[in-house]
Amino acid sequence: MALRPRWRPGDKRPDIESMIRVDQAGEYGATRIYAGQLAVLGPHPAARAIARMESQERHHLATFDDMMIERGVRPTLIQPIWNVAGHALGAVTAFLGPSAAMACTAAVETEIDKHYEDQVRSLGVDEPDLSATIRQFQAEELEHRDTALAAGAEDTFGYPILSTLIRAGCRVAIAISKRI
Repeated sequence: MALRPRWRPGDKRPDIESMIRVDQAGEYGATRIYAGQLAVLGPHPAARAIARMESQERHHLATFDDMMIERGVRPTLIQPIWNVAGHALGAVTAFLGPSAAMACTAAVETEIDKHYEDQVRSLGVDEPDLSATIRQFQAEELEHRDTALAAGAEDTFGYPILSTLIRAGCRVAIAISKRI
C-alpha cells in the first residue's frame, strides 16, 4: 500500500516540529531509564543487553539532537523532569530485579512502536528522510522489546499492572512533550 498524505489541500499538515521535539525527548528519556537501570544492576549479566540498547538510544538521541539544530526546533521545556523521572523509573525497575528492568523496556518499546507508527502514517509521503529515520529507529525499538521479552520481562511479578502503568506514563510523556 502506497503511503500518501493524510491531509487534503486546506487541511493542517503534520506538525513536524512537535514530532521531532517529542522524539528527541523520548530518546532522551530512554537513555535516562537505561542509565538508572545500569546504575543499580552493576555487573549483572542483564546489564550487557541493557548497555547495548542504551548505546542505540544514544545514537537515536544524537540523530534527533542534530535534527533539532538543523530545523530550529526547541526541546521540550520539561526535559529536566524527564531526566529525573527516566532515571528514577530505570533505577526502581532494576531494583525490583533484572526481569522488572526488562519489563520496563518491553512496556516502553511497545508504546514507542505505536507512537512511531502513528507518526509515519501521519507523514504519508511527506518528509521521506524523517520517515526513513523513524522507521529505522522503530525497528531497533522493536528489537529492544523482543530482547526484553526473551529475557523474561513477562515473568515479572505483576507484569500486566507494571506494563500498563509504564505504557500510560509513556502516553502522558508523549502528549506533554509535544506541547510544552
